[in-house]
Amino acid sequence: MSTDLGELYAAARGRITAIATALPSDATEQTCPATPEWTVHDVLAHLRGVTEDVRTGNLDGVTTDPWTAAQIERHRDTSTADLLLGWAEDAPILEAVLSSIQDGIASRAVFDVHAHEADLRGALGHSSALPALFAEWALPLIADGFVTEVQSSDLPDVRIVTTEGDAIGPRDAPVVLRLDRFELFRALLGRRSPAQVAAYDWSGADPMQYLGHFFVFGPRATDLIE
Repeated sequence: MSTDLGELYAAARGRITAIATALPSDATEQTCPATPEWTVHDVLAHLRGVTEDVRTGNLDGVTTDPWTAAQIERHRDTSTADLLLGWAEDAPILEAVLSSIQDGIASRAVFDVHAHEADLRGALGHSSALPALFAEWALPLIADGFVTEVQSSDLPDVRIVTTEGDAIGPRDAPVVLRLDRFELFRALLGRRSPAQVAAYDWSGADPMQYLGHFFVFGPRATDLIE
């Protein structure tokens, strides 16, 4: 059965909206430790801005730092209520696109909204867990990139086994990395430091040899505990 990416995005949007709606006004000025250059308000401005840019066709430089910085600046003075309202109005366009595809650059929005949901939960002291339907779609995609890179290197093959039962990589791989889904997702997308990833349960090899292949967008410089 194929995964409806639009439904995944909409579910994450609903959870974030519920969290943000209940916030006192001063809480939106808190820094997000996972994205230390951004406040809670900045994260919401970015998420709202993505759907606005999709609606208006402003996709020059999509996913780049200048593109996201422009979204935050554009909504510097927009209230949380108006950010959420605009997001709700424009999101169905993006969600419809996502429901019609399985991959491609648009699918990055699904990774993005889930990453920022975890960022916000961490900043605001909410518990975090990776939704099962999202994890079942996303983790094989991003973890397979690491496994494949290792296979293209001179290093012994690696297999990733999660506590929830996922297994990604060759069955006979001499190196096994064991961790839970949430840690795997956060680490692969750069929300963990090299020291944190090296401290995971690796068997069969020195993990330091593998870190250069591990991070999709590069690691954090400092530890992040969530």
